[in-house]
Amino acid sequence: MPITHQLLAVFVALIWGTNFVFIELGLNDLPPFLFASLRFTFAALPLVFILPRPAVPWRYLIAYGFFIGFGQFGLLFWVMGSHMSPGLSSLVIQVQAVFTIVLALMLFKETIRMPQILALVISFAGIVLIAAQGDTDATPIGLTIILIAALSWAAGNLVVKRSGKVHIIAFLAWSSLFAVPPLALMSYYYEGPALIGQSLASAHWQAWSIVLWQTIGNTLIGYGLWNFLLQRHAAALIAPWALLVPVFGMAASSTFLDESMPWWKWVAATFIIAGLVLNLRSTPVSAPSKKAQN
Repeated sequence: MPITHQLLAVFVALIWGTNFVFIELGLNDLPPFLFASLRFTFAALPLVFILPRPAVPWRYLIAYGFFIGFGQFGLLFWVMGSHMSPGLSSLVIQVQAVFTIVLALMLFKETIRMPQILALVISFAGIVLIAAQGDTDATPIGLTIILIAALSWAAGNLVVKRSGKVHIIAFLAWSSLFAVPPLALMSYYYEGPALIGQSLASAHWQAWSIVLWQTIGNTLIGYGLWNFLLQRHAAALIAPWALLVPVFGMAASSTFLDESMPWWKWVAATFIIAGLVLNLRSTPVSAPSKKAQN
């Protein structure tokens, strides 16, 4: 990976890590499935009337919208609403890195070498340490659902790989159309018309600002850059960069939500970064073309 692409990966991890603070704040005013519905509605509109549909089969747009919109974020928002703390959520969902690599090995015949396996073991030693020290910040159902969300994220990563080099923003906008129906149905069934109407009427400007950031910052910028990298590099090389997300997530939670930062969190962060560095140094990639560097 050229240094510019490495910096982009760190920037995406920064956006996603700090985003857990915004999600927690947004859930104070909006129920989870309504919150997610609004996010993907604004990601789709008005861009689908401006950008032409990307040249990919409809099934790719439908699959990505479902996996990322409902499978990842709908379930993540629901878990954070009552079953898991922001810091632990930012941690556990990074199991997607393992799921992505395993799915890539199965579907795309990508290779993984022993140093890469060691890198993942080192990184996930940090994740295990955080999980072991996490007290009672997660319920059993919360852990189960967020693992499903992580698997959905991994599946979305592979849809992007299969789609090839398409217009990224158009792909995100058009796929967001297919995230909204299942999220809206879950909101109607699980949260009910009364709560939906009350939440929309009483939401403060801060809540709408957070929805806007979820749309522009996290979806269009964050996932736009992430998919840009996935289109140009092996999934096994890109996925582990997301292991930096809980590092930024813990730092943001400590700063803005007054969560404690005991010694074991610093040790775990060291493991995660060490595994990431080893993965980058041990993954053989061909020299990027000039087009890929742009």
